[in-house]
Amino acid sequence: MNRKRFFSFFLFLLPFFGLAQQESPVQNASIPKDAPVDVSITDFKKNPLNNEIIVFKSKLNQREYQGISSEQGKFSIRLPAGDEYEIFILGFKDSTSYNLLNIPALTGNAYYKDAFKVNIQFLPAKTFVLEDCNFETGKATLEPESYTVLDELVAFLNRKDDVKIEIGGHTDNVGKPAANMVLSQERAQSVMSYLIAKGISQERLTARGYGMTQPVADNKTEEGRAQNRRTEVKIMD
Repeated sequence: MNRKRFFSFFLFLLPFFGLAQQESPVQNASIPKDAPVDVSITDFKKNPLNNEIIVFKSKLNQREYQGISSEQGKFSIRLPAGDEYEIFILGFKDSTSYNLLNIPALTGNAYYKDAFKVNIQFLPAKTFVLEDCNFETGKATLEPESYTVLDELVAFLNRKDDVKIEIGGHTDNVGKPAANMVLSQERAQSVMSYLIAKGISQERLTARGYGMTQPVADNKTEEGRAQNRRTEVKIMD
């Protein structure tokens, strides 16, 4: 092919290349394809709840987005559009499914100007058992396996830095009541000492032994006695 014929062939193809470029979709990067969400968390008396973690879990891809409430019980977050989200309230080692939030997909140059409003009212748990918080038999010495749940309690108390707790020691009905009362107090004290060593102020902690006086299950079975041997945390008002 001579130079003149090649040049003519090149000019002939230009419109086709140009047409292909024009058909390629161009997305305006200045147009957000997610949605603003304003979250408010209160108790049932409309008192704001601070430092509460709320999780939005995508039903499309299981991705999780979370925020933590301010002193006013509020936070804002942005979530991808075209998805439905299950809302969870994180507690200590558990979560409560609260509601669903549907954010319809956007098309063209549409975008969400106004924020979706999520108003959450709930009553946080006042007591919970420290599962896997175990002691040597007949002693107040913590087993090393207990450190995991106690470290999670430390993280909880660091997040909820205005919370004061009572650590309650409980036993089954095996042994003498007076000895069980002493043992339960010593075990509660061991947990408190661990928390203090991890930086939690002693002013926020109370240790109390209840012995066998507050069973939660039947002491006639091994399973029931195992449930009664427990360390319980109570949120103080």
